[in-house]
Amino acid sequence: MSKIEDRIKELGFELPELAAPVAAYVPAVTSGNYVYTSGQLPFVQGQLPATGKVADKGQEGFVDPETAQKLASLSALNALAAVKSVIGDLDRVTRVVKVLGFVSSDPSFIAQPAVINGASLLLGDIFGDAGVHARSAVGVPVLPLDSPVEVEIIVEYA
Repeated sequence: MSKIEDRIKELGFELPELAAPVAAYVPAVTSGNYVYTSGQLPFVQGQLPATGKVADKGQEGFVDPETAQKLASLSALNALAAVKSVIGDLDRVTRVVKVLGFVSSDPSFIAQPAVINGASLLLGDIFGDAGVHARSAVGVPVLPLDSPVEVEIIVEYA
């Protein structure tokens, strides 16, 4: 097992199996020394643990920000599984370059950056300084399969 996968386990997570695409695309592609992942939903064993829009805590029928932040972490792990599928070993990653996170948001919700911190903080914990990245966190009205979050990453590898 790779050092990065060992680190993921130390943090209390497991690298999931590659999530099957839900449409006409591939989970990741390489170009030069970069891997570009497709947007990854927070699937756990093929299922979304929660669905719906993210709203401030206490609004019934919505996903709360803390849960959404955990879902963003799961999306990041699925993105790493996509990276591994095209380069074979996560120890080859030399830098997380960019994270793009989407949050299916209630119109009054404005804390998308805090939600996507779930992905950013986990990538930093996994890769250390090489996990520090540029990022966008975007609120959207709906995501595929009614997922609360979606994350894509760009990594550089050797």
